Amino acid sequence: MSGLTLTEAQKALTAGLKKADEIGQPMNIAVVDAGGHLLAFARQDGAIRASIDISQRKAVTSILMNAPTGALTELVQPGAELYGLEQLAGGLVIFGGGIPVERDGEVVGAVGVSAGSVEQDTQVAQAAVDALT
Repeated sequence: MSGLTLTEAQKALTAGLKKADEIGQPMNIAVVDAGGHLLAFARQDGAIRASIDISQRKAVTSILMNAPTGALTELVQPGAELYGLEQLAGGLVIFGGGIPVERDGEVVGAVGVSAGSVEQDTQVAQAAVDALT
């Protein structure tokens, strides 16, 4: 199974940037390969700097957990089964905006987006992932 290519990462990045422009929210968008290594990244003018790291961590979290980051939120609340998970692996992100890229049932990469609301981050990440399907 081949992994996510640079060309695909750039295609996802372009689609994410377009969606961010459509909703009027400058974003940081990271695209990583199946190992969580950065393939493509953009920080739009006006996107907050803290979200540079957050977008990359969302993408990596999605790879490590084989799931969208938004699916983790309920699982990590006090008393929940995975409480404290975000403290592992150098700091996982457990709220929406990270979405894995799957091909033939296998995760080949992920997109992480940050700088807007969780809903906005998720919309932009989904647009980026949808560009590859």
